[in-house]
Amino acid sequence: MNWKITQIDVAHPDAVAIMREYMDEVASRYYGRQATEAEIDQGIADEPGTDLMAPTGAFLVGRRDGVVAGCAGTRVAAPGVSELTKVFVKHAHRGSGGGPALVTAAEDAARRLGSRLMRLDTRHDLVEARALYAKLGYAEVEPFNDDKYAEHWFEKALS
Repeated sequence: MNWKITQIDVAHPDAVAIMREYMDEVASRYYGRQATEAEIDQGIADEPGTDLMAPTGAFLVGRRDGVVAGCAGTRVAAPGVSELTKVFVKHAHRGSGGGPALVTAAEDAARRLGSRLMRLDTRHDLVEARALYAKLGYAEVEPFNDDKYAEHWFEKALS
C-alpha cells in the first residue's frame, strides 16, 4: 500500500481541491447528472468543513504515490462522540486500500479528540460507502439526526 495520510488545514489548496472533487461526486450522484459549478459551490458553502480543524475536528488527505487521492474528516458531535464525514477516494485510486486507510486515520483522530464512539450518516445511493463502513465494523443504527440527505445511520465504538 502506497497511501500516506496526513492531517491538513481545510483552507490548504490540496484540501480545497479534494473537497471540491468530493462535492462534485456526491452532488452528481444525488442529481443523477453532472453537477454544475454553481451546485458544487453551493454544496461547499453549505458545508465548508471549517469544523474539521482543531479543536473540534480533523481533515485528512490521503496521498497515493505522492498524489492527492482521497480525503476524510471527523468532527466532535457531542462529548465522547465524533462524526465521520467527507470520506472520498478518487475513481482512479479505488480498490487500492485508500478507503479503509482514510477511515482508520479518521478514527485515530477522533480518539485523539477524546471520542469513544464514531457515528456517520450516508445516502442510500452511496452503496460503496455503506459496504465499506460495514466491512470496517460500523453497525447500522436508528436515525440520530434529521439531515435532509441522511438515509442510513451507522456507528462504531472506538476502543
